[in-house]
Amino acid sequence: MTGRLAGKVTLISGTGGGQGRAAALRFAAEGALIFGCDISADGQRETIELVRAARGIMQGLEGAADIACSAGASAWVDAALAEYGRIDILYNNASAAKFAPIEQMSDEDWHFTLRNEIDIVFFPTRAAWPHLARPGGVVINVGSTAGWAGSPGAGTLAHNATKGAVIAMTRQLAIEGAPHGIRAVSLSPGFVRTAGTAAFLEKPDIRAKLTARIPLGRPGEPEEIVAAAVFIASDEASFLTGTDLVVDGGSLAI
Repeated sequence: MTGRLAGKVTLISGTGGGQGRAAALRFAAEGALIFGCDISADGQRETIELVRAARGIMQGLEGAADIACSAGASAWVDAALAEYGRIDILYNNASAAKFAPIEQMSDEDWHFTLRNEIDIVFFPTRAAWPHLARPGGVVINVGSTAGWAGSPGAGTLAHNATKGAVIAMTRQLAIEGAPHGIRAVSLSPGFVRTAGTAAFLEKPDIRAKLTARIPLGRPGEPEEIVAAAVFIASDEASFLTGTDLVVDGGSLAI
């Protein structure tokens, strides 16, 4: 097996589509052994088929997976250990959020976002932590530029709060992991083209507003975010920990 991640057992959440699917395909192409999960059982199965069609190695939980709770996260980690016997990389990619201005945000939407953007990082990391390769283990947490800056008119308060928390959690994980040789890095994308954003990008006026604050003048692609994650996970980044890598086309530079 060859590649920058050859033989590395990698748990990736949210592999049913979007950046999670792109991550599964790219990490497998780099030689990693993938174990995924997703709330969409159909999407997860399709990703497994795509990875295997490309001659990669991927397994995953059967059915819809809820890893934003202790039992679900532990079940995912235990299944991966049963399949591969160890964990080298944990890639906390999955997330979901509700958006509304503060005066319109319900209790339910606030707690939904906290659960699906903070709990969904904490519980899998806690479950995997004792089993991460020591030294050499890597935790990658997906943050967002929303953790660094507001978004005028977009109603992103809960999302800003959770992604800021993920970035802060990552710094603490780096401190706690360093004595064991475990690295932790967060990866913060800017605006990225996904199935969820495609409808907006098809409308010229909305696309113009969305890209106006991106110096490179376009949204990112999932593969561009995942390329940065490959570097973080690889031995090339062996001195990189406790930081946030922003991949945003320059939007935070404005």
